[in-house]
Amino acid sequence: MLTLGIESSCDDTAAAVLRDDGCLLSSVLSSQDQIHTRFGGIVPELASRSHLESIVPIVNEALGQASVTLEDIDLIACTQGPGLIGSLLVGFSYAKALSYVTKTPCVGVDHMAGHILSIFLEEDHPDFPFIALVVSGGTSSIYLAESFTSFTLLGRTRDDAAGEAFDKVAKLLGFPYPGGPIISREAQSGNPEAIKFPRSWLEKGSLDFSFSGLKTAVLNHCNTQKQKNNPLVLPDICASFQEAVVDVLVGKTLLAANQQNIQTIVLGGGVSSNPRLRQVMEERCPDDKKKLFIPRPVYCTDNGAMIALAGMHAHRHESDFSFDRDVYCRSLLA
Repeated sequence: MLTLGIESSCDDTAAAVLRDDGCLLSSVLSSQDQIHTRFGGIVPELASRSHLESIVPIVNEALGQASVTLEDIDLIACTQGPGLIGSLLVGFSYAKALSYVTKTPCVGVDHMAGHILSIFLEEDHPDFPFIALVVSGGTSSIYLAESFTSFTLLGRTRDDAAGEAFDKVAKLLGFPYPGGPIISREAQSGNPEAIKFPRSWLEKGSLDFSFSGLKTAVLNHCNTQKQKNNPLVLPDICASFQEAVVDVLVGKTLLAANQQNIQTIVLGGGVSSNPRLRQVMEERCPDDKKKLFIPRPVYCTDNGAMIALAGMHAHRHESDFSFDRDVYCRSLLA
């Protein structure tokens, strides 16, 4: 069985062909970073227009690299939500059109399910149940994953997502978009204890996140330094900010695992590529007797392979698909 996965939830157009034994035959991605850099962030209208230009050649390239044709595809899986409405519509509508014309079954996939299950694209993967931390520019959420199709939301951001906070802080520090990786690089030469930025733990036992206050604290620090005519030590600011984010992400994830009495933790989403997050998680999980699984960075960021994988399992669980279905902006996983 061959599944064609199509991803267009934000600013990356991606497609992949996955065999049902887990063998990934192709995975192709078109990034829009060059388009959005000059605006300092993603412009939704430009993102959707770029998807319109890229969707056909990207899918054709994925089929070509896999040495298959549309007639060989047994299932089409596409991101149904959450994401930018215009971007989602491009990929979802194209997938439905392919399905209608070729009479190939189609399934809509929740983007969060793709990130949660992306670890299964690796040879070394966990058994269920496990705790999944999904962190990206659009979300910071903790899930209890009990099967390939059963996920329970345990905690989520109440304001800025972790990746969003990285990009906003990068912008106020004068870094170009996307700023998250730049902060990570700058932080490598900085002192993470130089500035005591706050950690928002919220109510006792809460698994929710809040990073808006941390972002404001960085802004206040920069303004105070400028008023005193002190130079901004960017590596120290980046390292201290990053440490505050990582501290909360790791702490809440371990708390969730202990609350649920789960011994396995999985990371997913673009921010899980952050070297410091991976390092701290690898250091602290053994102390709590937890086993950690993290996909390679190429599977952490948005990709068609994770959508193909999640779609394959979703189709086995529920094969009915209606062409009346539409995209949604907020995740339906709960």
